[in-house]
Amino acid sequence: MKTFAITIAFAALALGGCAYQLGDARPSMMRGVATISVPVSKNETLEPNVEGLLADTIIKQLQTDGTYQVSYTDRSDTILYTTLTEVTRRSARSVRGNVLATSEYELTTTVKYEVVDRAAGKQLLSGTVNGRTSFFVSADLQTDEIQALPLAFSDAAVKIASRMSEGF
Repeated sequence: MKTFAITIAFAALALGGCAYQLGDARPSMMRGVATISVPVSKNETLEPNVEGLLADTIIKQLQTDGTYQVSYTDRSDTILYTTLTEVTRRSARSVRGNVLATSEYELTTTVKYEVVDRAAGKQLLSGTVNGRTSFFVSADLQTDEIQALPLAFSDAAVKIASRMSEGF
């Protein structure tokens, strides 16, 4: 019993810190960044008045993440430019007994982002993320889609914040 306890104690000491790293986990190109500005997003889709909603959702997610402080453009280290490039809706589930009628849709938003160093004008990070959500159909499909859009934006914002703070 004593040798078993010693073996367990040795294994715990030897393997205790294998996958954990202390310190900053930011991507190397974002190491010197402390503050970030998020201007109103660009909209290349036919969805009206969603530019501010997308930018606001990203700001809230960055504040929740806490890695970077959100600031005004003239006081920030970097600027996060975002562009909504696509909003698609596809059938996810049909009505029982009628395969031509849809009861649930999957909503996908495509957002391009670019992080630029404010002082040097150099691009630090860029990419494209997809935000997804699903919604059920009621009497008014347009209202259902409009109500689902913030959830898809939130999913995209989580992915952007994760790539900026953790690199993946």
